[in-house]
Amino acid sequence: MTLLLGGLVAGESLVSMSLIQWVKQKYGEPAAGRVSEWQTLMESRQEGSETDKLILVNDFFNRLAYRSDLNIWGKEDYWATPVEALGRGQADCEDYSIAKYFTLREMGVPEEKMRIMYVKALELNQAHMVLTYYPQESGVPLVLDNLNGQILSADKRGDLAPVYSFNAEGLWLAKSRGRGEKVGSSSRISLWQDLQARMTREMVQ
Repeated sequence: MTLLLGGLVAGESLVSMSLIQWVKQKYGEPAAGRVSEWQTLMESRQEGSETDKLILVNDFFNRLAYRSDLNIWGKEDYWATPVEALGRGQADCEDYSIAKYFTLREMGVPEEKMRIMYVKALELNQAHMVLTYYPQESGVPLVLDNLNGQILSADKRGDLAPVYSFNAEGLWLAKSRGRGEKVGSSSRISLWQDLQARMTREMVQ
């Protein structure tokens, strides 16, 4: 399967044996095991329903321990690749959302059905990020979140206030809990560009 990162062809697959070996050398044997398990998940579940894929991927990545970027990377804001998150065995909200997005896309869930959404977690009074999935184009999305492991429709997540969303195809300002107004390309988000560049480099390890 060819993976497209914002229009750039980045390789044949998210995981190769050489990448697993590189992860083992960089992060250790347990990390290589997590990446191998991720590879198996993607390869063995290609034919399942999209609902099944959402549940499996949400549960898989939510097992990673939550830590802040400062604790994991020594930086205030860092968007980890799925390999980096699995390598450390730790993630913050952006990392969970990004990993779920790329994994589901690799498993055949259409790009246009998914957006990474920046929200405000009202109960925590802080910025947060989730993955949203639209079963119907004009419908209310489902929310894949690390704060609440149950996949619920956005209208049942009154604790989240949407701000903006994006995927490889564009950037949208939030409008209530619908799809919002497209305002340009996701290339405007520098952390997204940096993330994709690191993913491309990982694929040639």
